[in-house]
Amino acid sequence: MVDSKDVFEQLWAITCELKQKLETRFDLHLQASTKDVNEYQSQDGNAQGSLKTFSGKEIDWLVHSYLHNFNQANFSAMRLTIWLNSHIQVPHLAFEFGTIPHVFFYMDYIPRTDLYTDLEYFKRYYEPVNQTFLKLQADTDLKLFTSKSVYIRSFQSPVSLCYTCDASENRLDLIRTIANEMFERWLKWVDEAAAVPENLRSQLAQRDLLIRRSSAEGDPDNQLAVNMFGAELTQKLVKALWSGL
Repeated sequence: MVDSKDVFEQLWAITCELKQKLETRFDLHLQASTKDVNEYQSQDGNAQGSLKTFSGKEIDWLVHSYLHNFNQANFSAMRLTIWLNSHIQVPHLAFEFGTIPHVFFYMDYIPRTDLYTDLEYFKRYYEPVNQTFLKLQADTDLKLFTSKSVYIRSFQSPVSLCYTCDASENRLDLIRTIANEMFERWLKWVDEAAAVPENLRSQLAQRDLLIRRSSAEGDPDNQLAVNMFGAELTQKLVKALWSGL
């Protein structure tokens, strides 16, 4: 039987490695507004979690969080999402991993413009990922994860990597390798990006916040959180995801 705690620790370690790389490159500050959810648990103590947020000169909002319930469901979920400031228009970066109880992973670049019409943006940031997308599509050891929520599906980009798989060493190594590739590619984009004109930054920031808020509030799994933690704590967690606290 797979030890879900061990798998959780390995997946969490991947997010921490990426977070450490972020701290090396960016000036990040822990946000006091979300300190009430830095550590939390369900009333019965079975489900436990941590949600920490950061921001800085180049990063508007960064979420590093986990949630697990090993006593009853062998369930865990974690995320590292990086929302850039409006000084550049590079896509935001999202990682989500977990055990349900099979291993789940989601990695994506969140677009900051209309990909249907902004073909230059599409070619610059999404065409380069297509080979990785096709490679994982052809991997028979991975099972495509398709959300039942039409909103969640619409939120994913054309190169979204969203799968379940077993917890074998080579699958976990693949997740670590792809995650680092996604991160290093994104970091190169950030370093090479042209500045957004001052007069367009406010509009871009408003769009970013709207997407961040709607994705947090529209998550169908919020009801599961209500069942575990109650409505009041769930509301705090959701607000922390989009910087609403």
